[in-house]
Amino acid sequence: MKTTQEMVNFAKILAGCYDNIEQSQDNPKDFARIHIYFRPLPWEIFNGIGFYSEQIYEFAPWEPYRQGVHSLEISDDIFIVNNYGFDNAKRIAGAGKNPDLLKHLNKDTLTQRCGCSMHFRENLPGNYTGKVEPGKKCLVPRDGKITYLVSEVEVNKHQWISRDRGYDPKNDQQVWGSEHGKLVFKRIASYSDQIKAEQFNEGKIEEWKTN
Repeated sequence: MKTTQEMVNFAKILAGCYDNIEQSQDNPKDFARIHIYFRPLPWEIFNGIGFYSEQIYEFAPWEPYRQGVHSLEISDDIFIVNNYGFDNAKRIAGAGKNPDLLKHLNKDTLTQRCGCSMHFRENLPGNYTGKVEPGKKCLVPRDGKITYLVSEVEVNKHQWISRDRGYDPKNDQQVWGSEHGKLVFKRIASYSDQIKAEQFNEGKIEEWKTN
């Protein structure tokens, strides 16, 4: 079982802003410039560690193409990043740059996206690899079709490398996703100081352990 400190270490790695400027400048035809934000949420949202995430194109910082709310759990040697949908997405858009907008997040509207949790393992000290939970149940509509998501992430204090693809559940053929390989981001800001180990006590630890 992972310890409290290991959970905090993982959360501190996630908490940051990432930019693929080098990749987009080296190959602008195939890779747009993108920012990924993982902003820590107030403890009381989940009575544990939580994040707001946002992905934006550089040219449209207030119009994210992906938003998410996440809680963290642990199970044996796995760090689980749960995914939630929520209301008022447009009102919170831009909270990656301006976290004051997160005051509009209503925890009572959070709905967990079943089948869409990301499972991470620490394969090297401080380096984590993750993928969507098994089962092909994270369904994503795209161009009038239902697809299942295959997502791969590698993250450490220096970079974030990811690739998302969608597959047809009937024949397992790829329907959408990058044709040019993985997206490679450098960390340009850290929000790790907002993750406080002292927030944990024995009672709270039990709240984010899975059964």
